[in-house]
Amino acid sequence: MTELKNINANGLDFGYFEAGPADAPLALCLHGFPDTAHSWRHLLPALADAGYHAVAPFLRGYAPSGIPADGAYQAGAIAADANALHEAFGGDGDAVLIGHDWGAIATYGATGSAPERWRRAVTMSVPPLGGVLADFFNYDYGQFKRSFYIFLFQTPLAEAGAAAHDMALIDGLWRDWSPGYQDAAEDIAHVKESLRDPAHLAAAIGYYRALFDPSRHVAAYAAEQEAITATGETPILYLHGTDDGCIGADVVQGAKDHLPAGSRMELVEGTGHFLHLEAPERINREVLAWLAG
Repeated sequence: MTELKNINANGLDFGYFEAGPADAPLALCLHGFPDTAHSWRHLLPALADAGYHAVAPFLRGYAPSGIPADGAYQAGAIAADANALHEAFGGDGDAVLIGHDWGAIATYGATGSAPERWRRAVTMSVPPLGGVLADFFNYDYGQFKRSFYIFLFQTPLAEAGAAAHDMALIDGLWRDWSPGYQDAAEDIAHVKESLRDPAHLAAAIGYYRALFDPSRHVAAYAAEQEAITATGETPILYLHGTDDGCIGADVVQGAKDHLPAGSRMELVEGTGHFLHLEAPERINREVLAWLAG
């Protein structure tokens, strides 16, 4: 991975990795939970070779990025960060956005609220929330069981539970979510390093508390928040692993109905939640082919 750098956007300091010339079209890559910008180590050089300025920031609250003074962790705030980073890096209408997990959620909001900034986008492992939230209580027991951590994170026990036994919860989530991925030790170590400090761990959990609690929303991000569950204009390639242990492949069958016109959805056989790490060559090909379209 390239040298860690720093940039200020939306009033926050963001640590980031990059590849490719700074004057090339921007390709912004957003990670999710429990993950870090290191997750894009396979895709960044491929994007650079394809002629992009590829950038992977640590999301707000994930060290070494800053803790927001307003305590905003709603999805709209992350989307606003993406659009602010677009501006900070000098992006134009040829920029593209790639998001995994929470990064996917941010991508829906960023492209939906500012389609003029993003030519195309790719999302992975979390389908459009408009369909997910509407159907949440229609899921079967299996999906409720997979979503146990979301319910844990609504409680006062969340921080203590996530920190216990050297953050063993993170090990368990990676094991359950991507059962075929045998090389997760490096990725997990980066996550624990990023969230070891209690304030940063609380920030990552704060994303989930804001998901179901509008009282935690900041009005400044209202437009981006509304765009999260709307169907935008920017064409999106949605990729989901058939063996995803976080959100079952059966749950995302209707995702294509909530994607913008001209979008495409593909199930990636034999991969789990962290599909871009499990099958990097295939995912790189899928992403680059879509962006070139």
